[in-house]
Amino acid sequence: MKPYSITTALLGFLSTALASAATQTQSSKANLPVDFKPPQVFKNANLVHVISLEKNYVKEQINVLVENIASEPQDEYYLPFTADQVVRVGGFEVKDRKDANAGPFAAEPVEYHPRNNVQYYRIRFPTPLKAGAQQTIGISFYYLKAYAPLPASVPQDELQYLVYDFSIYAPSAYPTLKQKTEIKSSSSAIPNYTKIKEFPTKQGAKLTYGPFEEQPAGAVSPAQVRFEYAKPVTHVTVLDRDIEVSHWGGNVAFEERYNLVHRGANLSAPFNRVKWVQAAFYNPPTHALRELRVPLQVGSADAYFIDTIGNVSTSRFRSNKREAMLELKPRYPLFGGWKYPFTIGWNSDAANFLRKTVTGGYVLKVPFLEGPKQVEGVEYAKVNVNVLLPEGAENVKFYTNIPESAITSTSVGIAKTYLDTVGRTSVTIEARNLVDEFRDRELIISYDAPLSSALRKPIVIFASMMALFFTTWAIGTVQVGFQPRK
Repeated sequence: MKPYSITTALLGFLSTALASAATQTQSSKANLPVDFKPPQVFKNANLVHVISLEKNYVKEQINVLVENIASEPQDEYYLPFTADQVVRVGGFEVKDRKDANAGPFAAEPVEYHPRNNVQYYRIRFPTPLKAGAQQTIGISFYYLKAYAPLPASVPQDELQYLVYDFSIYAPSAYPTLKQKTEIKSSSSAIPNYTKIKEFPTKQGAKLTYGPFEEQPAGAVSPAQVRFEYAKPVTHVTVLDRDIEVSHWGGNVAFEERYNLVHRGANLSAPFNRVKWVQAAFYNPPTHALRELRVPLQVGSADAYFIDTIGNVSTSRFRSNKREAMLELKPRYPLFGGWKYPFTIGWNSDAANFLRKTVTGGYVLKVPFLEGPKQVEGVEYAKVNVNVLLPEGAENVKFYTNIPESAITSTSVGIAKTYLDTVGRTSVTIEARNLVDEFRDRELIISYDAPLSSALRKPIVIFASMMALFFTTWAIGTVQVGFQPRK
C-alpha cells in the first residue's frame, strides 16, 4: 500500500469531515410545537417545478428564487409534504443555484404532530438571508413507490401503463408570485392527464402547466398523469452490503444481499413459458425484468451469483484493464408482484480502495452504494452497509456524502469472524429511500492499526499450532497398557 500523497488542505477537510461524522448518530426528526406553522417571512418570487417520470422512481426538482420579506435576517426555510409523501421521500438535497462550488445546505425532516397530514423538511441557509435580499436555491428529492399500474393486471405480451398523482402547484409554505410545473415522461404515449383551463401544453413526452400568477401558501391543485412504461419497476426492499478489509491478504471483499420485487402490473393470466421463448426471437417491448448489469471496480475478480436455491449459472462476468462488468440473468423473468432474493459478491485489490497516510494510519474509500445500473433505474427502501476493518483497528472515524436526511443510524462495534481473537472493528450505517443515482457517492473511513494488533492473530495461530503439536506429542508418549499379573 502506497502512502497517501494528499495536500494539507485536503487532509484538513478530511479530518474535519471525519470528526463530525464520527459523532453523528440517528438523524432523527426534530420536534416542533403542536400548533406550529412556518413563519411567513419569505415569498417565492419565481418558481419552476420539474417532475421527472423517466425512471421507476420520481425525481422532483424545485428551483426557486426566495426573497426575505421580514425585517430581520432569516435562515430557516420550510417545505411541506403530506404524511404519505414524507415517508417515501429520499435523497433530499438543497444547493445554491448560482454557486456550483457551494456545498449542500443542511436539511432535515421535522415533525410537530405524528398524526398531522402536513409534515415539513427544514432547510437552513449557510448564511442568514438579509431583509429584502433574494437567493436562488435548487431543491431536489425522490419519491419511492411513486406509481400505481393502471390497469393493475395485463396480459403477458401487452404494454404496461403507470399512474402518478401530483399537485399542479408546487408544495410551498409561502406565497408564490409566479410558477410553472413541467412533467417529463419516459414515453410520449400519455393517453390521460389532468387538464386545467388551457394547460398543459404537450410537446412529445413533456407536459407544461403554467405559468401561473400568485398563489397563496399551501395552494394545492390535485392532478394525475397516466403514461406508457415498457420497462420493469424495480424495487429493492432491503439491501445488505458487507465490505471486509484484509491487510494480510491485501484484499477487499464485497457481498450484497438483495430482496428485490417488481412493483409493476401483475399478469392477468398464468405465465406462459412457451410464449415467452417465442417472443425472444423478435424481442418486443416488455415490462418484465430479464437481466441486471452491475459495473464493478476495474480489477475486480472472483464474482459469484447465488439465490435461495444455490449457484446461478445464467450470469457472465468480464474483467479487463478497462472495465469489470457482472451481467446477471435471474432464474425466471420477473413480472409485476414477483419477488427475487439473491446474493452477489466479488473481491478486489485493497490498493484500489485503501491508502496509508504519512502518519501511519489508514484511509479506506469505497462506494456507499454499487449494485445494478439499469436504464430504468433501481430504488432502495432500506440499505444496510457494514464494513469490517482489520482486527484491532482503533480511532475509527467515517464520513459519507450520502444526504444526511437519508441516514437513519450509524454505529461502530465489534464483530467476530473466522480465526478472530478479540473480534474485528465494524462500521455500520443504515440508510433509507435511496436510488441508483447515488452509486457514485463515497464512504470514507479513517482508522489506526497498531503493529501489535496486526501480529496478534498470527501469534495466536502459531501458539495454537504449537500447543496442538505439543499436546499430540505428549499424548503420544503416554504408554497405555496392562501389566500381566505375576
